[in-house]
Amino acid sequence: MKTSGAAGVKKTVQGEQSTRERILLLLKTEGRMYAGDLSSKLELTEMAIRRHMYGLESEGSVQIVSVRQAMGRPLHAYELTAEADELFPKNYHLLALDLLDELADDPDTAVLIDRMFEGRKKKLQDRYEARMTGKSLKDKVNELAIIQNAGGYMAEVEPQSDGSFKLYEYNCPIAQVAGKYIQACTCELSLFRTLLDAPVERTECLAKGGGKCSYHIG
Repeated sequence: MKTSGAAGVKKTVQGEQSTRERILLLLKTEGRMYAGDLSSKLELTEMAIRRHMYGLESEGSVQIVSVRQAMGRPLHAYELTAEADELFPKNYHLLALDLLDELADDPDTAVLIDRMFEGRKKKLQDRYEARMTGKSLKDKVNELAIIQNAGGYMAEVEPQSDGSFKLYEYNCPIAQVAGKYIQACTCELSLFRTLLDAPVERTECLAKGGGKCSYHIG
């Protein structure tokens, strides 16, 4: 779970997490830094800083950049990668809920909520439809699991003896929104039916208090 402040940074290697978190937070707040700057702020040797940096670089959180000088060789500095942004707290769901609530509170705009979710479903359908072309139902279901996993849904497929399939999603990245606006779940079910071109029924829902989202397909 992500929280605010230093605790919001995901944990790294056991025993080194405190120093690496402090490095990440410094690079987040200060921007590009040199080993000497980090050494001074963290009261560590530059050799120790570089050792941590090699570890963070291998994880994809930090990159080394060459900074040209007016004279002499370029200096090596450190900065966060784009991927490292995911290590810090996010409140996207609060923004989404606030915007949806603004629409819901006004009778003149409340009708737009359904249209927004339908529009999102259409965009996802257009994005993924080609990946289903020419595939068997089994391959479509497996492809759908790959798509959902890329979106953070922790999806798993379980073939059934009668030729049907179970699709389980153990995480819902939009759970806070779906818990208040059922259109999110309704459109996901409709999207699955369209992409798979097969009967799909939801038998369990995280947004409604279930332990996972479960779908019976075929």
